[in-house]
Amino acid sequence: MRRYVIRRLIGLVPVLLGVIFVTMLTIELIPGDPVAIMLGENARQEQVEALRAHLGLDQPFPVRYVKYVGNVLTGDLGRSIQANRSVLAEIADVWPNTLLLAIAAMALAIVVGITVGIISAIRPYGLIDTVARVVALIGLSMPIFWLGLVLLYAFAYYFRLFPVGGTGSARHYVLPAVALATPSIGVLSRMTRSSLLEVMGEDFIRTARAKGLKGAKVITGHALRNAMIPVMSVVGLQFGQLLGGAVLTETVFSWPGLGRLTVRGIFARDYVLVQGAVLTFAMAFVFINLLIDLSYAYIDPRIHYD
Repeated sequence: MRRYVIRRLIGLVPVLLGVIFVTMLTIELIPGDPVAIMLGENARQEQVEALRAHLGLDQPFPVRYVKYVGNVLTGDLGRSIQANRSVLAEIADVWPNTLLLAIAAMALAIVVGITVGIISAIRPYGLIDTVARVVALIGLSMPIFWLGLVLLYAFAYYFRLFPVGGTGSARHYVLPAVALATPSIGVLSRMTRSSLLEVMGEDFIRTARAKGLKGAKVITGHALRNAMIPVMSVVGLQFGQLLGGAVLTETVFSWPGLGRLTVRGIFARDYVLVQGAVLTFAMAFVFINLLIDLSYAYIDPRIHYD
């Protein structure tokens, strides 16, 4: 297990280097001058050149890339151009809000999605299964930002059941978590259904039924545990997508998280802040999937990591 974890951690290095490269190159190609935005339209050319040299923007792209990677290895993500504050401190202030929202949405998606998938698999092609598949397809088809606006209008403005936006209490989590979790509920319900139906056709399930085990014991004791491995893979991918979807959700619900901070950095052309935010999202995604891979050994004892 230890050697496997070390190999996976070493394999993360080129991934993160690629994320940094693509992010910096994308920002490089965006029109506009961040220095000119900082100083305003009335700034003199000498001031612009001086600040550009101070920020290192006058250096070639390869030099800036190597220097930034070196700074990241020491824990320095640079200083926000807009806020004139450490990017690491900016991210540390808002990252817990994004993580808590993603966890709440993921918990909702797991509970609802897997439950619906199990019910659909128990009685396939029945009324409940048909309705569940149609609802799952609708949930997958709805854009998060559109669903968020609908939820805001219906439950915050019209019925006034939940706050319009921001944080503060458990009620603030309901609407953004539902909007963020809806596509994942559809994915997990369909994946759980198909995986469980496949396992239910295996020989060991027929043997368990032949021994006289009831339907509930067969599903919970034998089928479900074997069906969870592909579902857990989808859970890891969906959690990463939830972090990415937080950019839209946090903007719609005025949620003070990393997604909203990233949008603010994009509009302000704060390339240092955007680089740090994207790198944080990427690191969270790869580490979450590493934890999901390690969980396979606990779900299925037959799996061993060398």
